[in-house]
Amino acid sequence: MAQEAHGAFYDLLAVRGVSRRDFIKYCSYLAATMGLTEAAVPQVAAALEKGAKLKPALWLNGGGCTGCTESMAQVETPDVATIVLELLSLNYFETIMAAAGEQAEKNIADTIEKGNFLLIYEGSVMTGEDGNTLLVNMHKGTDILKEAASAAQAVISVGACAVDGGWVAAHPNPAGAMGVQAFLAQEGIATPVVNLPCCPMNPEWVVTTLVQWLIVAEDDPATFLATAPLVQKTYSDYLTGAKVTLNYPAYVVDSTIHDNCPRRGHFENGNFVSEFGSEEEALGYCLYKVGCKGPQTFTQCPVTRWNRSVSWCVNSGGPCIGCGGLNWVDNNAPFFKRLSSMQMGGTIGNIQPSTVGAVVGGVAAAALVAHGLGMKAAGRTGDGPPMEQAKAYDRKRMKKGGDK
Repeated sequence: MAQEAHGAFYDLLAVRGVSRRDFIKYCSYLAATMGLTEAAVPQVAAALEKGAKLKPALWLNGGGCTGCTESMAQVETPDVATIVLELLSLNYFETIMAAAGEQAEKNIADTIEKGNFLLIYEGSVMTGEDGNTLLVNMHKGTDILKEAASAAQAVISVGACAVDGGWVAAHPNPAGAMGVQAFLAQEGIATPVVNLPCCPMNPEWVVTTLVQWLIVAEDDPATFLATAPLVQKTYSDYLTGAKVTLNYPAYVVDSTIHDNCPRRGHFENGNFVSEFGSEEEALGYCLYKVGCKGPQTFTQCPVTRWNRSVSWCVNSGGPCIGCGGLNWVDNNAPFFKRLSSMQMGGTIGNIQPSTVGAVVGGVAAAALVAHGLGMKAAGRTGDGPPMEQAKAYDRKRMKKGGDK
């Protein structure tokens, strides 16, 4: 029986134009991405064949632009990655599914009732107006997430919005947007969550995370966090102020954009682009001076890249805007400036630190001038100590008659 399933899986690959050699090469790539040796390749291959049983999954959307869905969908030719993703039985995928209305809602309810499924969540959790900011079929998005996450084996938060609220949570955040893991922690839901950052996330990271799941944790969700190579980062949620620990795959956040950037040599040599449209830009110099946030952003974008590993932001000529970081919009805007804006309150808005420095410096100088004028007017300043006509060294030389 197992041999028949094994053969059926390779038949599926063959129909899609993928050879067994291509499949093994892809397994090697996944193993390397997860930090495993070549000895783990058969284990990865077995996990993918195991996944051919169509693991049930729900892909739910919160507040966002569906950019992560677009990232998943923009693969033009069949490859192993897309086939692996199709091994999931996506019972609900709002943006691209054929079902609608009551049938679509029934798919969610049936999957939750059966359990043993993966929940993939895209977009921020919209908690504003007591959860009424986002309604699906007159049900609060927050209630849908709570019900689905409570029954799921694990949750994969895809994209910056699902990780920490993303651009939807940018100041002043009227929708009350927040990340999935922070929301579930607030609600006391202990289902394991793994976060895949960036705006949008990389579909290769989704595949690798699914393979990790199939290898270590399908039958025991608790082992996913215990044995998978994960990195934990703690921050204060911007909406609630509560401390939240986020789980990231180590292979995604174990180095900075700058570490692997193809323009790093120009950075080391001091060759920078200071203005777009310049000769320096045409020469491919480092984009640090025009706002690149690569040195402070921990993701593997230069290694994995997008669109079948063809390109990524810096390769396309744009500076990294740091979308893989926490609270990335507020922390990194304006994106084409070296310094980030500072929040000065709801009525004042965002101000550049350089502007603050100039204003503070100007105020201080004006205060010193005013102080001096006041002292003079009050008669509290005399002629002061006598001024030296020459330095001590010159006076000594003049006494001796100067240089002979």
